[in-house]
Amino acid sequence: MAPRRLKPSLYVSVDIEADGPIPGPYSMLSLGASVAGVQDADGFRAADPEERTFYRELRPISEEFVPEALAVSGLDRDRLGAEGAEPVRAMREFTDWVREVGAGAQPVMCGYPASYDWTFLYWYLIRFTGSSPFGHSGCLDMKTLYATKAGLPLRAVAKGTMPRELLSRRRHTHHALDDAIEQAELFANLMVWPGPSRP
Repeated sequence: MAPRRLKPSLYVSVDIEADGPIPGPYSMLSLGASVAGVQDADGFRAADPEERTFYRELRPISEEFVPEALAVSGLDRDRLGAEGAEPVRAMREFTDWVREVGAGAQPVMCGYPASYDWTFLYWYLIRFTGSSPFGHSGCLDMKTLYATKAGLPLRAVAKGTMPRELLSRRRHTHHALDDAIEQAELFANLMVWPGPSRP
């Protein structure tokens, strides 16, 4: 029997900035995404992370915010209230972009750590479009990927503990698109990293 041909996975690095810990009571204020690469039966191929990108700033959905969370991104809620994209429009545009760049592949969101960004992204997609181009589980956490390859407990992992050759040389700016691109490079490096050399 011939082997079943695997559908490629297209990895999309996503970073969001928000004004609180959870979606609903708090708002996602910006969304950045970058195509990190594709994986099929022949292996992983990195993409130029600046080539296919997406960025939107969104109108807040509530009056609630945590000042410390808002300060991280430096985004202005008043400006976004006037100029930010309506969440319905932004999430539809994002879904269209993912489907366009992922044509013929299954898109997978990847983040560092993915848990926070995925929580907001998935909630917003379901709330404002009714579906997710990633399905309900098309999410890969770079922190877990590194911990598994390095043989370390997850809670022992931080970017500062990683070998320097894995890290992007770009700065982590807390601008969602900058950070999505930076993390796309980290992801591509992790995918081809064989793990630490053993004595």
